[in-house]
Amino acid sequence: MSSPWLALTRIAVALAVVLSALVALRIDTHDRTTALRARFLAGIPWGTLLTMLGVLAVYLFVQGGFHHWYGPLALPFRAWSYGSPLGIALSSFAHVDPGHLIGNLVGTLALAPLAEYAWGHYPDEQGPKSPLVRNPIARVLAIPVAALLVGLFVALFAIGPVIGFSGVLFAIAGVALIHYPLATVIALAASDAVRQVYAAVRNPVVQASADPSFGAPWWAGIAIQAHAIGLLVGVLAGIVLVRRRETGPTAGRLWLGTVLFAISQSLWAVYWFRGNGGFVLYRALGVVLVFGLALLVVAGVVATGRVPSAVPLVGGTERWAGAAVVVLLALAALSAPAIPVNLTTVESSTARAATTPNAAPANTTAEQSDAIAVRDYTVRYAENITNRQVSVVDVTAFGESTTVNASGVIVTSERRHLWTTAVQASRLAFTGRATVRIGGLGWDERIRVSRSGWQAGDDRAYKIWLNRSNQTRVGYRSAPATADATIRGKNVSIVPRRKGFGLVVSRANETLGRAPLPNNGTTRAANLTFSREGRTLFAATGETRVPIAERERYR
Repeated sequence: MSSPWLALTRIAVALAVVLSALVALRIDTHDRTTALRARFLAGIPWGTLLTMLGVLAVYLFVQGGFHHWYGPLALPFRAWSYGSPLGIALSSFAHVDPGHLIGNLVGTLALAPLAEYAWGHYPDEQGPKSPLVRNPIARVLAIPVAALLVGLFVALFAIGPVIGFSGVLFAIAGVALIHYPLATVIALAASDAVRQVYAAVRNPVVQASADPSFGAPWWAGIAIQAHAIGLLVGVLAGIVLVRRRETGPTAGRLWLGTVLFAISQSLWAVYWFRGNGGFVLYRALGVVLVFGLALLVVAGVVATGRVPSAVPLVGGTERWAGAAVVVLLALAALSAPAIPVNLTTVESSTARAATTPNAAPANTTAEQSDAIAVRDYTVRYAENITNRQVSVVDVTAFGESTTVNASGVIVTSERRHLWTTAVQASRLAFTGRATVRIGGLGWDERIRVSRSGWQAGDDRAYKIWLNRSNQTRVGYRSAPATADATIRGKNVSIVPRRKGFGLVVSRANETLGRAPLPNNGTTRAANLTFSREGRTLFAATGETRVPIAERERYR
């Protein structure tokens, strides 16, 4: 679609949204401002807006999103380990890309006003008498302060290198659920509508095909345990607020709202990482946990005495204390596994060298070549190597283990306790190029990675280049690829060399001849003539001429 039509399409989307909303508001005769002004300063959820501005500021000015909107610096701001204080401090407020950021900001805009309304800028008459607690400005500022504290808590007790505001967003949702369960579900639907409008304006027309994708499954990108921790923190805060109010939601509405929320937000997606891009999903276990969560939430709120119940319970303080203890125990059970996992370190270079065998000659096996070092970072390409991010406790459960292998662009930093596969090998084979951004507070640098190779039958021979500031070095050379076809009993293999690719002709494991792979024209080896036409390599002898290899194609 041409640029003028794209502009007109975006204008049409904006007009449709604005006109539809204005007409609906014009028809609506109910005055909504009075209720808002009773709970908010000037009827505006200032705490929500301040929190969103803080998250946006981290993306723009700390991660460099102001200059690199689509490629912010993210690696150092993940919660890699307790030995990485920068990641722990900022992981809950940093994001990996604009879609991640916009999704969490829209969700905050939809859900946080409900939680802030329950909190209120003007406290109830029976609330605390402290002047500070009753001050509207202080109550506004309590919202971003609470978000900061919850974010730090989630980063400390979430398993794995989490990043993003979603853990805090789930805590906000927990408070909203306790007070307005069905309104929370409706707010989620509203946030989905806003995201679709944003997507329609950004990409009015989308073309797709059935080409394969080499990314992880969508559920493998969900920080399920961090989300559950955030939700329980919010539920606990919501229960405290409900206990101070005269009424709460009915048990049925609360149960239904919790189930719908948890299912729609994929809290059932319990999974494990197997290494080398493999994952396993425990869907049934996740669904069981969702309904257990709904029961826990309902029991906790009913125990406050603000929700009527047909089941006789122990009265007063006993049942309130019991409910609080149950929620705290559930929170502790979710958080405790993170302590041994997050007490991780990266094996030293000496240990790594001692456990890594020397590379075999390039004409027989794959060979890892140069790495790029930038300050405390090292960037290399490797395949099927053991993940060197080592926990103090090796965890094995359901037949799975924390000891896994990795293939792709590996970024390490012993000082930051960071070891990660920045680009999966399968993805690089699909796209042919990628960019890895490394850095820290006040600095960053981009390492560009590219791949070039040939496919011979089912085998592939390829090289990986690492580029930094116009300095290119070979980062990896694969094993040779041998063509399926034989010519007069001779096998032909393509061998990655430090400069270009070579051809090896052999019979019964005996090398008969070698030659460089031709860019143009022909070359000969062991009485075979090789020629290249476009992306196809041919081998010929006498009247016989067969294609033996094809240049890799990338998307």
